[in-house]
Order: sequence, then C-alpha cells, then structure tokens
Amino acid sequence: MAYDVAHIRSLFPSLESGWAQFDGPGGTQTPRAVGEAVASVLTGPLSNRGTTGESEERAEAAVHGFRLAMADLVNGHPRGIVHGRSATQLTYDFSRMLSRGWGERDEVVVTRLDHDSNVRPWVQAAERVGATVRWVDFDPETGELATGAVEAALTDRTRLVAVTAASNLIGTMPDIPAIAAATHAVGALLYVDGVHYTAHELPDVAALGADFFTCSPYKFLGPHCGVLAAAPELLETLMPDKLLPATNAVPERFEFGTLPYELLAGVTAAVDVLAGLASAGAATGESDVPRSRRTRLSASYAALHEHEDVLRARIEAGLGELPGATIWSRAARRTPTLLTTFAGHEASDITKRLAEGRVLAPSGNFYALEAARRLGLADAGGLRIGLAPYTDADEVDRLLDGLATAIS
Repeated sequence: MAYDVAHIRSLFPSLESGWAQFDGPGGTQTPRAVGEAVASVLTGPLSNRGTTGESEERAEAAVHGFRLAMADLVNGHPRGIVHGRSATQLTYDFSRMLSRGWGERDEVVVTRLDHDSNVRPWVQAAERVGATVRWVDFDPETGELATGAVEAALTDRTRLVAVTAASNLIGTMPDIPAIAAATHAVGALLYVDGVHYTAHELPDVAALGADFFTCSPYKFLGPHCGVLAAAPELLETLMPDKLLPATNAVPERFEFGTLPYELLAGVTAAVDVLAGLASAGAATGESDVPRSRRTRLSASYAALHEHEDVLRARIEAGLGELPGATIWSRAARRTPTLLTTFAGHEASDITKRLAEGRVLAPSGNFYALEAARRLGLADAGGLRIGLAPYTDADEVDRLLDGLATAIS
C-alpha cells in the first residue's frame, strides 16, 4: 500500500517551522484540512441545530457528520458516539453515573498501567460509595499487563474493569478481547481508555469487547475534544443529571449545552485525512472502485503500521548504541512510543538539549503516574519519544544525533 510521507507532511502547515515533533502521544500536529473545516463552519452561516434555514442545517450537518465519521473510525453505531470536552471529562461523567448503583459490597478493578484519567475517576467514585478498589499490576521488567493478573482480581462482586488499550507511557497493548471476555464472564462492564491506542491502531469496539471506549481526536490529527463510544442500547440504561428541557435522546442526553459545531466538523475532517493516508487502490489496481471510509481507514492504518515499525526499529537500534540508555517500552505488542532514560542525566535536561536543535521530545510521567512509579522512575518519569503519521527518517536521524550530543 502506498505511504508517501513527503506528501503527508505537506498537509501540515506547522511542520514548516522546522521542528521535529516527537510529541505525538501528547497531541499531534493538525492538518490544513482540519483547520479549514473548523473555520468554514465557524465563519459560515451558523445557528443552533434545526431545519429552518441554512445556518441551522449547517449545525445539524456538523453533528451528523461527526457521529458518522467517529462511528466509521471505531466501527460503532452513530447513536453511540458521545462528544465531550475531553476523555477525562467523559470518564468522570460516566464514573458518577455508573457508581450510583454501587454499594459497599461492590468492587472496581483498575490497573497501574493506565493514565490517571482511567484510574482516579473510578477510585474516587468507589470511595464515595464505599466500594472496594482492586489494583492490577503490570510487570515492570517486560512492560506486560497479563490477562491472568486481571482475571485474578475479578470476583462475582466486580462491577467494572477500567483498562487501557495502549499505555501512553510505554506503549504496551494488553489483550483487551481476552480481558473483556473475563470481565463479562463475571457480569461486569469494561471501560477501555483508547486515547493512545486510536492514534496507532484502528479501533473496533465490538471486536475489542469494550462496553465503553474513549478516545481524543487531538491525538489523531483532530481538534481538542473527547469522544466516548458505546452501544446505544447500553447508553439508554444510563441517565445523567441534566437540565429539564434538555433532550432525553441518546446520545444527546450526555452532551450538555450547545455542541461546538466547528470542532465536530474538525473531527470529521481529521478522520477523512486518516482515511486518505494510503490508497488501497494503488496496490490492487482498483482505484476506480468506490470504497467505504472504514475500508480506506483500514488500508491507511495498515500502511501506517509499516511506516512506523521501520522508524521505531531505527530509533531502538540507535538508542541501543548510546551509553547508559534504558528503553522501558518492552512489551511484545506495543505502539511506536518509547520511554527512555539515560544514566547520569535528568530526562528534563535532555529535553532541553534536544530543543536547542529544534527536536521536541518531552519528558515526565505524562499522567501515567502509577506506571512511572512502578517502573521505579518516581514522578519524574522519563524521556518519551512518540511517532506520528508525519514522522520521517530525517527526523529520526536528527533525534538520534541530538541525543548523542545531549549525553556526551
């Protein structure tokens, strides 16, 4: 499948700055098409949703387009797509709703691999109702979160399991379908943090077995907001605190106030850019055959995998030649996100040295506080190197050269 990284880079005006951006796990750069979509909706005729005139119809179209695009991305149902300010906000909202039915005999399972946004809301919700929190550990030597470790924490009192589909700190991808099967076997719900995962793996909420799946469009070329996907039938069973005149329809009952129509249009544009990263037709000779957006997304993600795998191997080989380097990203299945430390050097100092050469690789724990502590890195964490669709080999060379200089 075709993957023209030079063409892809031309879609991002910000890359003209000359900075090599290895901060993708914290948020990718934004394609021109996404900015144009946001501006078009925001500056064109725009009103609250309705069918009376063009301004109302444009708002309606932005919402409808967003739900269709995100449903294609996660292989879900448009009525199961909920917009939120962020994945963190959505998780807090749903933790409050779900915990209403919990009591002192109930249990919630969280992991030490997760971003704190999929830990603290559940811990705090459990504390409010007196429910028990069971912690699942990961192996710091391998970075693996074993399905058996999750299974060992499950009982007939388990109400919910919260787990990441991919660690934003070390890239580990647990076996979510196996965890889902074990979770459902005891009658519990599975809440999956797919924020980091969606930037590198094409989600399929049904195949994963996730009852709830969250992601953040700004991690995959879109604007700053969050999305939750769930089966409409499941959402129908939940009722948030809401304004009396606000609709009870799903998914709108979970979206408070007027939606940011311009951001929704930006999300749709981002999904379309993702769907165009590679052309399956170029490989099959059937470019004249119409393809669904989901099919084009599948082709693009497959090509993205190949591109990122090559660059990740190049970085890992280069890090292996640097004195004192430790790579903490070790799981068999992981995203192209590498956490590294260098003996005798503070990660934050290396970040500053890299920036002198216009290479951005941030350092910290990135809100994966439990994971950083479990690795023995305390709250300081390490240097995180993350790939994105626009990363190229020249930038990798600049990174490795910059690291060699920084620790010399």
